[in-house]
Amino acid sequence: MLTAAEANAFGQDWIEAWNEHDPARIIEHYAYDVVFSSPFIRKLGTNPSGSVVGRAALLAYFKSALEKYPALTFRLHTVFCGIDTVTLVYESVNGLLAAETMVLNQHNQVSRVLAQYDKL
Repeated sequence: MLTAAEANAFGQDWIEAWNEHDPARIIEHYAYDVVFSSPFIRKLGTNPSGSVVGRAALLAYFKSALEKYPALTFRLHTVFCGIDTVTLVYESVNGLLAAETMVLNQHNQVSRVLAQYDKL
């Protein structure tokens, strides 16, 4: 279980990795068996189910998103800390407000993500 300080550090590092457009640094936050669900997966045509499974598929999705949104910059609003979960609330692409709930494994890597947006 993360402390509030550790959850905040995780959130800051995650945001910095995205803002640097560094796929290798971004993907290090995720477990090899990650399940990632987001409306953007459908929007980008990656998978009609809205989910990708596994680190390799997630890396491909992230690279596609970075190509589609070359000026992408995230701005962290807040971090919520739960039992083996972290929720990051941040400003996403095109001013969308996003919340990603991340379930962490025993190594504090993300094993499950549920991404939500205020409008899409």
